[in-house]
Amino acid sequence: MAKSRKSQEEIAIEAINHALKALRKRHLLEEAAHAPAILALSRPIISQGSEWKEKADNLELELQQCYKAQSRLSEQLVVEVAESRVSKGLLQEKETAIVDMQKELTELRDECSQLKTDLEQKVKEVELVLSENSELKAQLEQMTTKVNAAEAENKMLIDRWMLEKMKDAERLNEANALYEDMVQRLRASGLEQLAREQVDGIVRRSEEGAEFFSESNIPSNCKYRINAHEGGCASLLFEYNSSKLITGGQDRSVKVWDTNTGSLSSSLNGCLGSVLDLTITHDNRSVIAASSSNNLYVWDLNTGRVRHTLTGHTDKVCAVDVSKVSSRHVVSAAYDRTIKVWDLMKGYCTNTIMFPSNCNALCFSVDGQTIFSGHVDGNLRLWDIQSGKLLSEVAAHSLAVTSISLSRNGDIALTSGRDNLHNLFDVRSLEVCGTLRATVNRVASNWSRSCISPDNSHVAAGSADGSVHIWSISKGEIVSTLKEHTSSVLCCSWNGMGKPLASADRNGIVSIWS
Repeated sequence: MAKSRKSQEEIAIEAINHALKALRKRHLLEEAAHAPAILALSRPIISQGSEWKEKADNLELELQQCYKAQSRLSEQLVVEVAESRVSKGLLQEKETAIVDMQKELTELRDECSQLKTDLEQKVKEVELVLSENSELKAQLEQMTTKVNAAEAENKMLIDRWMLEKMKDAERLNEANALYEDMVQRLRASGLEQLAREQVDGIVRRSEEGAEFFSESNIPSNCKYRINAHEGGCASLLFEYNSSKLITGGQDRSVKVWDTNTGSLSSSLNGCLGSVLDLTITHDNRSVIAASSSNNLYVWDLNTGRVRHTLTGHTDKVCAVDVSKVSSRHVVSAAYDRTIKVWDLMKGYCTNTIMFPSNCNALCFSVDGQTIFSGHVDGNLRLWDIQSGKLLSEVAAHSLAVTSISLSRNGDIALTSGRDNLHNLFDVRSLEVCGTLRATVNRVASNWSRSCISPDNSHVAAGSADGSVHIWSISKGEIVSTLKEHTSSVLCCSWNGMGKPLASADRNGIVSIWS
């Protein structure tokens, strides 16, 4: 475009120069043509007249017009020269812009070349990384193969070790079975002797391990009022053939009390959650606590140390019981909708039973082959401990079952529920043989525990108003109301020897009644 503009300017200049040359030529020609006339006029010839004067005027007029035309052409030439200068300035600016763009283009080409070089280097690095990754992948496959082989070998060794352990356990079981058979024979011979020694309805113990009790008296006054736990006491029970009381509370502790003096005998620590239920083996050696930490804790009463921490539940454990036949079998129920059977000698779970409704309470049958469980849906269920199958199911309450306890002979099962009823079931038929109720008795929580007296004649249950009500099973009515607590009573327990009765409330106060 600059070249075309330049050519047009050159053509215009040439045209102007050509016009000036033609004008000068014409002017010279006119001067040459008028020269004779001027010479003639300059001569003093009288004979020439007005004709020549007119011609001179005309020629002078044409000359003036030529001068005017020359002036216009000069002005036009000045304008064209000015425009030519402006165009030249624009051309210089365009050339400068072109130079700048050429420089920028050169820089971009250099940058592109540098980027191309960097890209080639990066490609080489990526290829190197891919190569290293392939090598690492091959090494990983080799290591995985070695690990799989090691795991297979480890599993084989574990299986062999477990097989040896099982053999050892079987030998130990045989020894325990032989020992228990001998103990049963000794007890049988001892009970025969005890029957001969019965005096005034009181059976005395003449051989270690035999249980004895007297007719239960209806308690009437509070012998001791113990501030046992901070935050509440949810479970308590007596040792077998002993006056010692074991309590568990919200303060994550289990305590042993002497009910004869009301003093603290020992404390069992190590539980990581609130104690929701307690049980004890028949030899009074181990205490098992169900905890809100999803675990069960087993203490040795003699040393006060934790023997086992039984893990496996995924929610709070709210109920636990130990077999009345063998001290090695324990059952627990949690809010993960499972019942687990544990072997205390091995320290792990041997069976898991699943069900659709959370379980609040459970207990073993007298023969140790059946598990009674009370659920939030109000049903009472019976399970076979070996197979885990449901044996029977009955609607015990319209609301959640909170407590299950068996009579000493195992013929009667007492259940309590949030419908404020206490039902007595015939274990053989699972039919209700009695219902205890009172408008003043209100069950305080989902884990409120009631109990049957050792002589199977009375039932004790706490109430939300702080009272403890005692029913006569034969009469079906309240025969005593104990008032000492200032908050909801959560649990009651009768000593196996008939007295005393213990109760605990939501403030952690334990009352001993005589």
